[in-house]
Amino acid sequence: MKFPHYKIPTSSLVVIYTKQLDILLPSRWDKKDFWQSGTGRLDKTETPIEAAKREVLEETEIICENYFLQDWNLSHKYKIFSHWQHRYGPGVYFNTEHIFGLELPNKLPIKLAPNEHNDFKWVELEIAKQLVFSW
Repeated sequence: MKFPHYKIPTSSLVVIYTKQLDILLPSRWDKKDFWQSGTGRLDKTETPIEAAKREVLEETEIICENYFLQDWNLSHKYKIFSHWQHRYGPGVYFNTEHIFGLELPNKLPIKLAPNEHNDFKWVELEIAKQLVFSW
């Protein structure tokens, strides 16, 4: 009997920003006009900060150790969108997301993961607040 591989309902979100408060927002390829900070689920043996570093590298090719990654000691519990519900086990409806910040000295060239994002932009903080769906 084969069992499906379900995701753990715990994730890390990394707000990538410059000293000038320009915010990097990638757009998901599977949901039109869905702008968000880099985010991803924890693997079974990962801590939230390990997942944050891995996700930033996978999604942007930025190496966190070269910059200032800070655990903001914030987390949010939110309802999983029906669009992604199939990724979780039966009866799992909420995800806990741990929040981190990655400060860069300036805007860097970004290489997006094509299986996750189709575009990105650097925007001012107030515009980022208007574009993203989450806190």
